[in-house]
Amino acid sequence: MNHSVEPSDAVVIEDTLRWLRRAVIGLNLCPFAKSVDVKNQVHYAVTRNIGFKDLLADLRQELDALADIDAATRDTTLFIVPDGLQDFLEFNDFLAHANRLLAKSGYEGVFQIASLHPQYQFADAPPEAVTHCTNRSPYPTLHLLREDSIDRAVKAFPHAEAIFENNMRTMERLGAEGWAALQVGPRAGHGKLST
Repeated sequence: MNHSVEPSDAVVIEDTLRWLRRAVIGLNLCPFAKSVDVKNQVHYAVTRNIGFKDLLADLRQELDALADIDAATRDTTLFIVPDGLQDFLEFNDFLAHANRLLAKSGYEGVFQIASLHPQYQFADAPPEAVTHCTNRSPYPTLHLLREDSIDRAVKAFPHAEAIFENNMRTMERLGAEGWAALQVGPRAGHGKLST
């Protein structure tokens, strides 16, 4: 018999933090991530909703909250959906709705949304390519970024356009086994369990 065991919000955040520190920061996939992590400026927002309408309402709350707080306190938000958007195509569909919400809410040019997903796939790479892992997170996640912070980070990192290519090379050197050894997926024991 199969039982679905859902991780608590605390476990979802711990898994996401482990992925951020081991993969994103540890592999230097984003040279700007360490600074906001060290300063505790990353907000982890877990939603248990699964329907687009409810998820968009939750996302709007997080966008408003980010707009209302100083960047020195909260520079960025990871909007994590552990129970929904498991299918990557559905996730991409939701991302289009999220970007429309951003524009409709007056936040275009203020925030950007970056997408991260356990089955993330670049359109121009074969399905088995390890390079997809640069955008693979433990759970479907939208990264809410401040445009001002992106501008400052790009100025501080003179070759920002090289990040993508560097990440591809890093993942190719690491390989699938190296990625698996990082253990940056959902915590073992959660998901489908056989009894």
